[in-house]
Amino acid sequence: MPLGLDAEFWRQMGYGIEWMNAVGLWVASLPGAFGRVSLFGVGPLLLATAGFLLIGLLKTPLRWSGAVAVMLAVFWAAFAPRPDVLIAGDGRGFAVRGADGRLAVHHGGDSFAVREWLAADADGRDVHDAGLGVGIACDPSGCIGKLANGAIISYVLTPEAYEEDCARAALVVASRGDPPADCQATVIGRALWRQRGALALRRSGSDFVIASARPRNFDRPWAPAPPAPRETAMSGSVNDPGEGEGAGRASRDATPRQEDIEADE
Repeated sequence: MPLGLDAEFWRQMGYGIEWMNAVGLWVASLPGAFGRVSLFGVGPLLLATAGFLLIGLLKTPLRWSGAVAVMLAVFWAAFAPRPDVLIAGDGRGFAVRGADGRLAVHHGGDSFAVREWLAADADGRDVHDAGLGVGIACDPSGCIGKLANGAIISYVLTPEAYEEDCARAALVVASRGDPPADCQATVIGRALWRQRGALALRRSGSDFVIASARPRNFDRPWAPAPPAPRETAMSGSVNDPGEGEGAGRASRDATPRQEDIEADE
C-alpha cells in the first residue's frame, strides 16, 4: 500500500503468528505431549494408509471399515519385532539388547549410527550418555555382551580371541583376522558387513535372522551392487572382489608359436 499504510496490517498479522506459536509451545509442554515410537516395517504403514483412504474417499457406512484397518495397523506396528544385535556398516560398533530390553552400545566414534539406533528403538538416551555402554565388557582382545537369555555376543579385536570366543559365544563378530573353520558360534565375517552394510540380527531359536542395509540383489543408481566375483582360468577359484584390478583375469600363454621357433633356426 502507498505511504506505508500496510504496516499496521503486517503488525497485526505478527501478533497472530506469535499467539499461534505460544499455543504450540504450551501444548508441547503438556505431560505426554512428546512421545517416541519404535521402528516398524512397511506393512503397518501401507495398511494404515489404506484405512485412511477408505475413511476419506467412501461416503457409505462402509467407510468406517477403514478405522478397523487403522487400528490393526497400530497394533501391528506396536508389536513389530525388534533386533537383538546391531552392527555398524563400518564394523567399528555394535549394540546388544540386554535383559532390561534396552540396547547396550559399543561404538568406535560413529555417533550417527548410534543416534539412529536409539531413535529407531524409541530410546530417549543421548549418544553421549555414559550408561550406553553398561552391559558390555571390553579388554584389549575384544568385547562381549549378553542377550536377554544369557547368550554371549563377542566382538573380536585380535585373532587370539577366536579360540575362546568360538567355544563360549553364540555370535562372533569378526573385526580382525578370520575365525577358524571349526568355530561353533555363528560368525559375522568382515566380508558380510563390507558387502551388505549395516546389519540387524534377531534371535530365532538357536540361529539369527539377518536384515541388512543392502540386501542380496540390491542395486540402485545411488548405491550400485558390488561387482560379482570372477573365476580364474588357471585354478577356477573365486577371487575376493576387493583384490586388485587384474584379479580374476585369465593368465596369458607366453609360449612362442612353433613357426616362430622354426623361422629363427
